[in-house]
Amino acid sequence: MSLVRDLADQIVAAHAKDGMCLPIPAYSMSSPPPKIDNEHAADHYELAGALASIEMGFIECDAKVLGKAWSRMAHQDGGFNPLKWPSRPEHFDLLPWTRNMNPNAFAECPQRLGLYAVMPDADWVKRAIEADVPTVQLRLKSDDRRLIRKQIAQSVEAVKGSKTLLFINDYWQEAIEADAYGVHLGQEDLEVADLDAIRSAGLRLGLSTHGYAEMVYADRFCPSYIAMGAVFATNLKKMATAPQGLGRLYKYAQLMSHYPLVAIGGIDESSIHAVAQSGVGSVAVVRAINGSSDPKAAVKRLQELMKT
Repeated sequence: MSLVRDLADQIVAAHAKDGMCLPIPAYSMSSPPPKIDNEHAADHYELAGALASIEMGFIECDAKVLGKAWSRMAHQDGGFNPLKWPSRPEHFDLLPWTRNMNPNAFAECPQRLGLYAVMPDADWVKRAIEADVPTVQLRLKSDDRRLIRKQIAQSVEAVKGSKTLLFINDYWQEAIEADAYGVHLGQEDLEVADLDAIRSAGLRLGLSTHGYAEMVYADRFCPSYIAMGAVFATNLKKMATAPQGLGRLYKYAQLMSHYPLVAIGGIDESSIHAVAQSGVGSVAVVRAINGSSDPKAAVKRLQELMKT
């Protein structure tokens, strides 16, 4: 175990200042510390990678995935090098050309979706379209199915004749009925949504991810795009994981670059430039637009900041 400890320490020391480390959460009886599977690990590289990841603040499922990635990287790249970081699809047992080989891949969308406005209702969707936002998501929260159908229909109608692409959050059945461009689902939705129906209808599918384990899982479905976050703190949605930060976002974007990528979570004018430099083709914002006194001007500023 001393060898594993030494290798893990080397990894942590090498990446302590590159934005990959997050504070380790406080553990309790209801929230125990992550476990390392000593019995089933392939080798000491996997154990060291998992241990280092836990000490860098990765949640247990991500640490397990990273442990396996460190092992593959050591064997594929000619040895262990703590200065490196697993960043290629083969390190995670992914195929960088999945769409070309997968008959169940969802319909393609542009590699660069640009500024991505997440709006709360059809009126805000219309305002985003009028401001020439290239990609808009209707993220309506309601239990009223009639209202949901009406809002989606109005949003789909509003986007006609424009260059804006419209995604519907969660309500995939209504999105199919309204012939929307695409739907956006969370990981929890994958167990209940009829993915075959979405695919057969020709809708694009965007999936949320919050770390390595969820990115690897999302890859199984070959979605149209992958969203990654939350990059920064946000109170618009209760998050199961801590904000990932720019350091991790840059690594995520490097790993999943064969997909259209969307960065999301707490992004505003002060941070959008740095986020756009990560390699993602799209940056999602909420309050940076609908919290502005002049949404059209805000959109223009945000788009300029993404370019520079």
